[in-house]
Amino acid sequence: MNTLATILAATGPLAAGWSGHVLWLRRRLRTARRDPLTGLRTREGFTRRAAALLRDDRAVVVLADVDHFKQINDRHGHAAGDALLKATADRLAHYVGPNGVAGRLGGDEFAAVVLDTNGTVADLLAVLHGVLARPADKANPHVATTVSLGWVRAADFPGEDLSALLGRADEAMYAAKQARAGVRRAGLKRLFATVAGRRSGRRGARTDAPAILAAV
Repeated sequence: MNTLATILAATGPLAAGWSGHVLWLRRRLRTARRDPLTGLRTREGFTRRAAALLRDDRAVVVLADVDHFKQINDRHGHAAGDALLKATADRLAHYVGPNGVAGRLGGDEFAAVVLDTNGTVADLLAVLHGVLARPADKANPHVATTVSLGWVRAADFPGEDLSALLGRADEAMYAAKQARAGVRRAGLKRLFATVAGRRSGRRGARTDAPAILAAV
């Protein structure tokens, strides 16, 4: 008994120290997967959660891009730009809720995956578009812009992974931005428009650009 007590006394501090180290590592990992400005998941953290959600046929992939963001920074300063990004992230996270995931992919681009449990995602995204256009700071109502949204149902493209679906949502978002329409859906049914271009610095041209549906 004395021997056991001696061993426990000797190894106790070591075990406690290791447990503390493991907790520290976990906190660091969680921090690394969160964007320091907006608190949303970074691309890595978003990808992990989004891939799991895409196993559900109700999954919808959304891409959001702040319009005229460079002009906001140039005209009102980076603090105003940061406030706009933070407000956009908060509003997107509120829309997504605990059953989905939202992330900041970089710059002024955000992504989300939600489950369309009631078949009303088009209406909800139209409402979200209006919410995202509200001023980021009530004290500075002139610092505001719109956010273009593109979305795609995973079930419309069975077998495609997150990267491919984000590409289709990106094309729909680009079409929305070009048409100043706010929201566009990439789909397989009624043809609305096709994307002839690609945002500067983006992926190369594709030969299988999807049809674009209005979110109505």
